[in-house]
Amino acid sequence: MVSGEGLSGAVGVHSALADQLSALARTMQHETDLQGTLHAIVRTAAVTVPGAGHASLSAVRERRRVVTLAATGELPRAVDQAQYDTGQGPCLDALYHRQTVRVSEFGHETRWPEFVARVRALAVGSMLAVQLYVDGDDLGALNLFARDPAAFTDESEHVALLFASHAAVAMAYAEQRDHLTTALSSRDLTGQAKGILMERYKVTASQAFAMLVRVSSITNRRLVDIAEELVTTGAMPTG
Repeated sequence: MVSGEGLSGAVGVHSALADQLSALARTMQHETDLQGTLHAIVRTAAVTVPGAGHASLSAVRERRRVVTLAATGELPRAVDQAQYDTGQGPCLDALYHRQTVRVSEFGHETRWPEFVARVRALAVGSMLAVQLYVDGDDLGALNLFARDPAAFTDESEHVALLFASHAAVAMAYAEQRDHLTTALSSRDLTGQAKGILMERYKVTASQAFAMLVRVSSITNRRLVDIAEELVTTGAMPTG
């Protein structure tokens, strides 16, 4: 049976966490671009998850290359790079095996020997890696770091999982918004480039577009890059 004092304490903890997650949502609303959202996620994670002092976001690109999208400083970037270089570590396990991975103390850690040897030189005591996903689609991993050993507890894992679910939604929305913005910008540039060609050579919109496609093919460059150079310089790229 839970005492009234214990129940009150638990309610207080959950209330504080709810407030922090609400603050995260509000922070996301104020970010206007993808990179701003990613940096807001790692900054907030570092002060929300108990025990965390640093945080980073990792993601798989081109199905095999793992990159750090955002980090609170050079320390998490160095730990991430050690994993990428050695091909092993908590973050990679979280990404590829869809699990939460906790390292209580690197000084006694026997998993991932090459990675651990690199991290010990960085004076990192403990680490927690949580997968980020939305509707089953892998997005990446939230990595949390502490200088002290045994900094992360069961409560840390619980909070990190809740935080990750909110962060994943914010990240997915920001990526969708970024893709839409890029698509609209590309369409606008292409339209301007077509207009220049139509006026200059007295051709139709279809003919102007065909000209852009042909130059793109000849130069092996993206059509949007061809359009941007034409709009910016007034000259059609030749190579």
